[in-house]
Amino acid sequence: MKVAIGGPLKVAFRPWVDGLENIPAEGPAILASNHLSFSDSFFLPAVLDRKVTFIAKAEYFTTPGVKGRLTAAFFKGVGQLPVDRSGARGAGEAAIKSGIEVLERGELFGIYPEGTRSPDGRLYRGKPGGLARVALATGAPVIPVAMIDTEKIQPPGKVMPKLMRPGIRIGKPLDFSRYQGMEHDRFVLRALTDEVMYEIMKLSGQEYVDMYATAAKRQIAEAAKAAKEAEKKEAEKKKAEA
Repeated sequence: MKVAIGGPLKVAFRPWVDGLENIPAEGPAILASNHLSFSDSFFLPAVLDRKVTFIAKAEYFTTPGVKGRLTAAFFKGVGQLPVDRSGARGAGEAAIKSGIEVLERGELFGIYPEGTRSPDGRLYRGKPGGLARVALATGAPVIPVAMIDTEKIQPPGKVMPKLMRPGIRIGKPLDFSRYQGMEHDRFVLRALTDEVMYEIMKLSGQEYVDMYATAAKRQIAEAAKAAKEAEKKEAEKKKAEA
């Protein structure tokens, strides 16, 4: 997949990379990145020599038919692990277990602490469960990563990407051994996650929003719905007056 997809991606988009030397040549590490676009999971592995394993929703692997089988093969090929997100608690535990297994094999595990793509290009509060618990359970270093301009290449809902040059900034590994054995302390999980998000913010230059991206998406959807209903009422009012 690095040859079939990574090669053409690098040729077509020519992504620039800063801090590549911070990725270890061997051994486990967690790549904690901001999340601007669906294509983030392809650009980051494309510029690295090592395999990066991300988690993906199980629907990508279970869709029936020829298209479903091709999609499943594609995501397996690019290093995605299926996680059932039907139950929030179960999904979180499955993601943590998957991450630990990847790191115990001495590989790179990619994770998006925000939990979902940014709805507006800003950086949102990191969720304290997955990243922090995997880091403390394995002792693997956490490497902050900032994707730059990928949301402009493939905005949410757009199928065809725009040809432009994205960037990737890779920070220095963060050591959280001082928190070892404290993975059940919610204040430690929050502190670790916030430290990683701060480093991502410095690398990306994004405006930080102290709320979860999922909550922001709900607000945006509710505002859009309210605006649509207001337009409908206004149209009905004008029609009645006419």
